[in-house]
Amino acid sequence: MKPISRRIITIATLVVVFLLFSAAAVHAYTANETANDLGNTAYAPSVSRDAPEPEKDTCFQCHITGEYTNLWTATARWAVFGVAGLVFLFGVIRSVSVWRTREAWKPIPTRVMEWVDERYQLSEFLEPILSKPVPEWQRRWWYCLGGLTFFLFLVQGATGIMLAFYYKATPETAYASIQFIETEVRLGAAIRAIHHWSANGMIIMAVAHMLRVFIMGAYKKPRELNWISGAVLLIVTLAFGFTGYLLPWDQRAYWATTVGTEIAGGIPVIGNLALVLLRAGWNVTALTLSRFYALHVLIIPIITVGTMLMHFIMVRKQGVMKPL
Repeated sequence: MKPISRRIITIATLVVVFLLFSAAAVHAYTANETANDLGNTAYAPSVSRDAPEPEKDTCFQCHITGEYTNLWTATARWAVFGVAGLVFLFGVIRSVSVWRTREAWKPIPTRVMEWVDERYQLSEFLEPILSKPVPEWQRRWWYCLGGLTFFLFLVQGATGIMLAFYYKATPETAYASIQFIETEVRLGAAIRAIHHWSANGMIIMAVAHMLRVFIMGAYKKPRELNWISGAVLLIVTLAFGFTGYLLPWDQRAYWATTVGTEIAGGIPVIGNLALVLLRAGWNVTALTLSRFYALHVLIIPIITVGTMLMHFIMVRKQGVMKPL
């Protein structure tokens, strides 16, 4: 066996021993003894046939019951030992790689990108997109309004997913779930506030972006479809706000939705059809809440993503119109 091989085996053994020792030490310091002694508990004959209650992990249980006593102690210990172990392991791997190849260390992100590109040749597709130069006049702030709208849409998606974990779309539990998010869920009120204000900001940025396009005449030939797709995006942005308004199921949301659907019902010829489609009937009921929730989290996001993709492709192909 070559000396380099014995060195690698020795180092790998030391790394494994160090990680096992770190894991054992962390577990010994963070584990708590079980509160109930099952051996001293007497069970009735009918109860003894039931399956015993599984042992609850104290770290997970504090999140479930809302008990946050010493929450950061165990987390800090795991973070310190985990980061130290990862840093040590990375240093060993980097040193062994340099010893074996006698070449400069190549960063891990570069290795991953090369590994993926070797199999899917993504660089051939992305290079024309990412290497396109941006003129100086396109870097002014009013050309960033569309990008800000897209960024706020991403914020909406991220915070909306977080809220959906706790929201219940039924008339009996909708308002209670909102109150639970506001008062019980850690950072729940902040996440809901971000979701609320980013929705307002998304509407403002979309309107400002369309005003900029209109003032500069960027809707003219050959960019007519860009303007149409942008108008569709503004409509679905307003639909986001309208469908999300009912979800708290409080008095303000209920009557605002009633008034909004009545306005839709006043459209000539198709007013009654629009009213029935929005309310899932003639009145605002539990079916209305379910329909608005499905529109808010499924139908409208799909339409928005598809329209945005078309909009971005057309902007990329045709470019941004030069200022007047």
